[in-house]
Amino acid sequence: MRATVIHGPNDIRVEEVPDPVVRKSTDAVVRTVLACICGSDLWAYRGVAAREKGQRIGHEFLGVVESVGADVRGVGPGDLVVAPFVWSDGVCEFCAEGLQTSCPHGGFWGEPGSDGGQGEAVRVPFADGTLVKLPADAQSDQRLLTAMLALSDVMSTGHHAALAAGVRPGATVAVVGDGAVGLCGVLAAKRLGAERIIAMGRHETRTAIARTFGATDVVAARGDEAVDAVRELTGGLGAHAVLEAVGTEQSMKTAISITRDGGAVGYVGVPHGGSAGVDISQMFNRNVALRGGVAPARAYIPELLADVLSGVIDPSPVFDAEVPLSGVPDGYKSMDERTALKVKITF
Repeated sequence: MRATVIHGPNDIRVEEVPDPVVRKSTDAVVRTVLACICGSDLWAYRGVAAREKGQRIGHEFLGVVESVGADVRGVGPGDLVVAPFVWSDGVCEFCAEGLQTSCPHGGFWGEPGSDGGQGEAVRVPFADGTLVKLPADAQSDQRLLTAMLALSDVMSTGHHAALAAGVRPGATVAVVGDGAVGLCGVLAAKRLGAERIIAMGRHETRTAIARTFGATDVVAARGDEAVDAVRELTGGLGAHAVLEAVGTEQSMKTAISITRDGGAVGYVGVPHGGSAGVDISQMFNRNVALRGGVAPARAYIPELLADVLSGVIDPSPVFDAEVPLSGVPDGYKSMDERTALKVKITF
């Protein structure tokens, strides 16, 4: 089969790789229907995050189960399923607590020895603990399929940021970052009842999506200028909840600085830049909390899926470009150059 591999910075290729097979009784093999490129994939593409030459890449996909091991009970051949970006056994203490990202038997798609999500098929370890079954008739609805694909990572991650920041009905929320996760954070904040949502970004096409997702204000500034703008919008107080969806030192400094005293930052941007701007004394003096991390998407998918199916939320607009598998290298280039927000891969 064909799959996406990375050979070095700016060197993404689609190559022939061995077909996945069931190796353990808890495995499933899923034939990919949709996948996508994540903003976090760009760290490897740019050479910031190290990868082995020829390593598989990609961690967001949905598809149809092709075969299962003898001990798989929750899904079977022919089922349409979505996979969170981390596989997990579903039975350990962490999985029981809804923190599947800490499962001792879990792992990330594309890590050495595993299949990446940007390929024609994927071997899924611990299928019962990992995969979530989708309505079979959704396969004929491209918009719905695309919305459900977002649950594999970006929508679940935006939701994680909103929960970590303590978004509640009536709250004022600020979202730092106008990538797909930040935009889904806006949608998540709206879903949780935020009254005012300040989207922070400088790309008009993206902030336009933020407004359709529920943003009431847009701040197109960075650094001290951005902090001043949010303070002005909030009467000098700041936001009750701030969602940090970038991961740089500047973005974290901004997030902490615009948080209202007694508020919280929910951080989900993959950290790059040393301390990531955390000033403990500032947080201590103003009673600002910091929570977040890797989103346990598997815990969130069922409830978010229900709202996607009922039409309460629709994260599909974050996908603004589409390529076949052969076009994945160009998809990476377009996202790196910011001519695309998030690229969907069709099979």
